[in-house]
Amino acid sequence: MSAPAAGTPRYIDPHIHMASRTTDDYQAMAAAGVVAVIEPAFWQGQLRTTVGAFADYFASLVGWERFRASQFGIRHYCAIGINSKEANNEGLAREVLEILPLFLCKEGVAAVGEIGFDDQTAAEERIFRAQYDLAREAGLPVMVHTPHRDKKRGTSRSMDIALEHGFRPDQVIIDHNNEETVKEVLDRGFWAGFTLYPRTKMDSPRMVEIVRKYGPERVIVDSSADWGVSDPLAVARTARLMLEKGIDPAAVRAVTYGNALAAYGQSGQVKEAHWEAAAPVDQSLRFGGNTVLRGQEPRVDREAAARA
Repeated sequence: MSAPAAGTPRYIDPHIHMASRTTDDYQAMAAAGVVAVIEPAFWQGQLRTTVGAFADYFASLVGWERFRASQFGIRHYCAIGINSKEANNEGLAREVLEILPLFLCKEGVAAVGEIGFDDQTAAEERIFRAQYDLAREAGLPVMVHTPHRDKKRGTSRSMDIALEHGFRPDQVIIDHNNEETVKEVLDRGFWAGFTLYPRTKMDSPRMVEIVRKYGPERVIVDSSADWGVSDPLAVARTARLMLEKGIDPAAVRAVTYGNALAAYGQSGQVKEAHWEAAAPVDQSLRFGGNTVLRGQEPRVDREAAARA
């Protein structure tokens, strides 16, 4: 089970859906230098039909998934919220709003998200606004999902709503940006997240040119890897490509590590000390009686063995 080689740069992937990924992905990410991830709640490919389904999903993000990441030396945080697609079942979404505060106060919850627009319906906007109110009460930043259709209008409206609810731009991460939206997001003072996919939305070569044109300030690179065709190593691969293409190493570190730390560190949950002074990996540990091993020999790092 691989650990990063000496001298490997550190990365944070601040938007990745690890519940949809395998333990092989955790191993590969750790070896590539990923020290922390933020997993936002999202649509799982099939609409949920009960509030209990949401509650169980949120519980897994603050529980099992956090444990599973730790078994490979990665610190796991999450964002909790009602995604835009499922906000259109407004009756169910209202029930979920009632339980959200129970999870927003949990350890490791770094934001409310990902929330925002899909089809830009009135129901989506009402649930979007309600979650801004919950984020303000919880003192958390917000991760915004911008729509894949009519993106420019939806992105502008998302920023307007944040300001209407009393948020400073630096408390809001606007994600899923592209060349059409980046200038307005940065000009208005918001964080600009970019989800990199192998063949859609954004890719690594385009990301290089965005950083070359706009610089690294308030720009965040993430993978948004999920159950679809996606790449959990997108952050590390993009960092390497940026360096190969002559982007300043300090800028590369900012967009693949430092900016995510600054943006989500506002929650008080995400701290460098968590991985700099992390407990050694000990795969003999269990969560609810379960391990990640399926009968394999556990990895127990030397420091953990010494404590045993």
